[in-house]
Amino acid sequence: MFSDPVKNLKQLGLREDMIVADLGAGTGFYSIIAAKMVPRGKVYCIEIQKDFLNAIKNKAVELNLNNLECFLGDIEKKGGTKIKDEIVDVAIVSNILFQVENKDSFVDEIKRILKIGGSVLLIDWLDESSILGSKLERVIPKDKAREMFESKGFVFEREIDAGDHHYGMILKKPARNAFSIADAGGEK
Repeated sequence: MFSDPVKNLKQLGLREDMIVADLGAGTGFYSIIAAKMVPRGKVYCIEIQKDFLNAIKNKAVELNLNNLECFLGDIEKKGGTKIKDEIVDVAIVSNILFQVENKDSFVDEIKRILKIGGSVLLIDWLDESSILGSKLERVIPKDKAREMFESKGFVFEREIDAGDHHYGMILKKPARNAFSIADAGGEK
């Protein structure tokens, strides 16, 4: 039922010195694995629930992962991640789009923290029958998720196989001088 973080991160092609941000990290499903894959890099775990952050910190100590840093933060606000501008190589966005209220600000925050050419690994539920919990009607379809990022200047790179119940894609933050239809106010 759940997506495989090892498989998804391998499709992303992480290098061992990258800086990764796991936005809406939950209990560290992706954070812990990413930290193992970037031993000379850093993983920032951003979560709004303190108990989840404590669980990630405890797991990191248990596994002797010293490259993991956790922040209590709001991923929907400018500066809410507490990460500096343009220092992140990869942002992980997994199974949280349906929970995000202010999607525009959320995508803007991702754009702010990513380096030029940085990637977003976007994994989310295929449909409401896949999701557990009370927010079934809020699942964001793959084409709408892609459009949400492209409207903010991100460039679709490719889809990835994220399992039977999820879609996955990688999007890139383009160079500042890259021209897009969205920048020109035109239509796609």
